[in-house]
Amino acid sequence: MHSLLKRQIKKHLPEELVNGQVLESFFAAISKSYSDFDEKLKMIQRATVLSSEELYEANLRLNQETESQRKVLKALSRAVASMQHEGGNRENGEFKLDHQKLVEDIEKQAHRLVEITEEKDILLKNLEQQNESLNNYAHMVSHDLKSPIRNVHSLVSWVFEDGKENFNEQSNQNIDLIFQNLTKMDSLIDGILRHSSIDSLQEQPVVLDLYDLLDEIEQTIYVPENITIKKSKNLPKLFTGKYRMEQLFKNLITNAITACGDKTDGCVGIDVQKEKDGWLFTVTDNGKGIPKHLQVGIFDMFKKLENNSSATGIGLALVKKIINYYKGDIWLSSSEERGTTFFFTIKKEL
Repeated sequence: MHSLLKRQIKKHLPEELVNGQVLESFFAAISKSYSDFDEKLKMIQRATVLSSEELYEANLRLNQETESQRKVLKALSRAVASMQHEGGNRENGEFKLDHQKLVEDIEKQAHRLVEITEEKDILLKNLEQQNESLNNYAHMVSHDLKSPIRNVHSLVSWVFEDGKENFNEQSNQNIDLIFQNLTKMDSLIDGILRHSSIDSLQEQPVVLDLYDLLDEIEQTIYVPENITIKKSKNLPKLFTGKYRMEQLFKNLITNAITACGDKTDGCVGIDVQKEKDGWLFTVTDNGKGIPKHLQVGIFDMFKKLENNSSATGIGLALVKKIINYYKGDIWLSSSEERGTTFFFTIKKEL
């Protein structure tokens, strides 16, 4: 444990405890418990990436199983048609079907369908268990990381307060850099927690006016004077939970604002079109755009478009996960210096 923190604690303890062995053992235990938080952060990143990869692989397997079932049903249809021509015979000009052979073939196909369904159910159950374990792990490790970050922040604050009169300009810059990195790490942990829990969050559905929600978001985020946010008057009211929708639009809008940072007349537009089974939304900016080679994997965890000290690489992965929850899709169109448009769909029945 840092000597400055020990000194701060000892100020508030009785004299008989200050120099005792029990207190030193207590300090040693605290130091040991916080000694591996860097490794824990790496572990939670690996676990979150693993969760996304396993979900992707499981989705491919489920699609393969579905295609297999479709082929079985198609084969069954062909078998019935074939048996009508080959498995029967004609007597006195009338067609006679071999019912016994037809029943046996249908029974074989039915058994195969049952086997495929059971395999799919087992796969889904295992996937749910693995996902729950990974989410629990992410919560546990993230909680363990929060405390040492807050403690380091307090320690640095105390160091700065005690010695700021003797600090030169370089020392002050170093202190600011420490605070920036602590803030980034705190944001990273918060982002991992949101990502791991966003699809299991229990929300009470309400009638949510998206126009009012965007007004609220605009009041809670920083919008520079050189950037204007334009919202369509046709934004719908949805019967859904507020938190997911708020996270979805907030991440896309803040990304758009960042992209327009160097523009003297930056503009972010949110529009919507009604479709047969839901809505197609767009979030457009006239910012610097995204090069083609950086668009690949843009919705992956920890994928950052540039070396931004405040970026965590989780925002768009969280957006993608929310869209998946609503059974929609998301894609983008962008070119350098011509802005970016994110398109995403949301089903009418949420």
